[in-house]
Amino acid sequence: MAWYEEAVFYHIYPLGLLGAPEHNDHSQPVHRLAGMKVWIDHMKECGFTALYLGPCFSSGSHGYDTEDYRRLDERLGDNEDLKDLVRYCHEKGVHVILDGVFNHTGRGFFAFQDLKWNRESSRCRNWYCNVNFWGNNEYNDGFSYDNWGGHNMLPKLNLYEPEVRQYLFDTVRFWVSEFDIDGLRLDAADVLEQGFMRELRSVTDGLKDDFWLMGEVIHGEYGRWVNERTLHSVTNYALHKALYSAHNDHNYFEIAHTVRRQRDMGLGDSVHLYDFVDNHDVERIMTKLRDKRHFLPVHVLLYTLPGIPSVYYGSEFGIEGRKERSSDASLRPALSLAELSSTDNVPLQIISALGKIYSRESALWYGEYREAELTTTKYAFTRGDILITVTNSDSRESFDLGMDGTYTGALHGGEISSENGRLKFALEGNSAEIWIPASERKNYEPLRVKPETVAEDEVPPDEMPQPDEMPQRAEPDKSFEEMSIEELQAEILAKLSSNGPLTDRMIREVRENVYRDSLLNWVKSFR
Repeated sequence: MAWYEEAVFYHIYPLGLLGAPEHNDHSQPVHRLAGMKVWIDHMKECGFTALYLGPCFSSGSHGYDTEDYRRLDERLGDNEDLKDLVRYCHEKGVHVILDGVFNHTGRGFFAFQDLKWNRESSRCRNWYCNVNFWGNNEYNDGFSYDNWGGHNMLPKLNLYEPEVRQYLFDTVRFWVSEFDIDGLRLDAADVLEQGFMRELRSVTDGLKDDFWLMGEVIHGEYGRWVNERTLHSVTNYALHKALYSAHNDHNYFEIAHTVRRQRDMGLGDSVHLYDFVDNHDVERIMTKLRDKRHFLPVHVLLYTLPGIPSVYYGSEFGIEGRKERSSDASLRPALSLAELSSTDNVPLQIISALGKIYSRESALWYGEYREAELTTTKYAFTRGDILITVTNSDSRESFDLGMDGTYTGALHGGEISSENGRLKFALEGNSAEIWIPASERKNYEPLRVKPETVAEDEVPPDEMPQPDEMPQRAEPDKSFEEMSIEELQAEILAKLSSNGPLTDRMIREVRENVYRDSLLNWVKSFR
């Protein structure tokens, strides 16, 4: 079997994580990439076996405006730094895939510069789509061209042009020979020319055993891209949306319908889509979830539904990040692993436990998916001989399944057994369990944190936060970074109250969040 079918991915946006400047002045390299090794060690401890490293080649700003495909971005270091990082990952048993940004370039790319200065006589005039020398743009280039997403800073490459294709294929050959990478994530694959991707697949199949091609696809019939001639996988945005909204709306039918529809499209157990709950383009899962207790069932589903699970750096600590109109900086923050690891973090316990389970249970890689029970608030299915159960309600949920056998809970412990061909048991609200056949005699360390079982309207009044217990706000001239945990909580509550009355749940969620980075991201998300 291929390595990627059994992988758990960790997604890092390196320019953000390592605190690189927003704009590249193309001065001497700053060797930030070496600082990522501690994150590789952290990955391994959490059970991740593959790294998706976001854009890392020389660009003008965010990395997706490539200016040199064959030189590491100077803000991260030089090519020797990338060689060393990939070598370190391989020594740790971690596969590495890079971003292949082949739909467009930055304006500083040599072909665009040649077009800009030589115009009609440029040897690269066919490198870009629909170049019109009678047009113009906001840069006053004296010509117009197609771009990505309406952004003229991202001129669109003409992938029908043989010289362009050959340049990009040679670039991939260079990446494999120079850095020994194991695969590519194709940026904007949903608008890439299909013939280009088929030829790329042919090229990469001959470069390295099990070289993986995964594409960024937002909408559409995934089977158009995932097949034996084109890509091995695509980003599963349909499941991404279902995972958080099914919990926010208390409607597990949305997830089950998504899985059924993909199977109806021919994307069954043998197809491994790239599953995720957040990434560098969308809000953090802790921000999207209305009830933070749903972090557990959401991630149990991420790790157990068909597909390849992926976690975005920092989300294993439960940090927040809101989408902004003019910048994605809040989704791509610089983080200190030492600071994040200094507290007893519940989300990290959950992710680490799931990583251990996933590494030992091959049924979660290849096991047949079968739906066992479904309502709006509870969901049960099997992967091979493993049973998965989740709930999204505040109340205890009872399951009654037509199954035989005795099972042990891998997350919380405990044992359930069938009687007369029925498996009957209850699960606490807002919880989840992965049930392993007891006959396999596998021992997992139970999570130290048990799920909450008390419904919102059952909390005794004297346990509700009282106004006089509210944290006090900081002095007006204090920056967010200088504030204590309590002061940050007070700022968030004040900002929330400006939009309407505070509910008991809102107060409790703020008070229970004691993680500095999460609070900083939260308070900065307000305008």
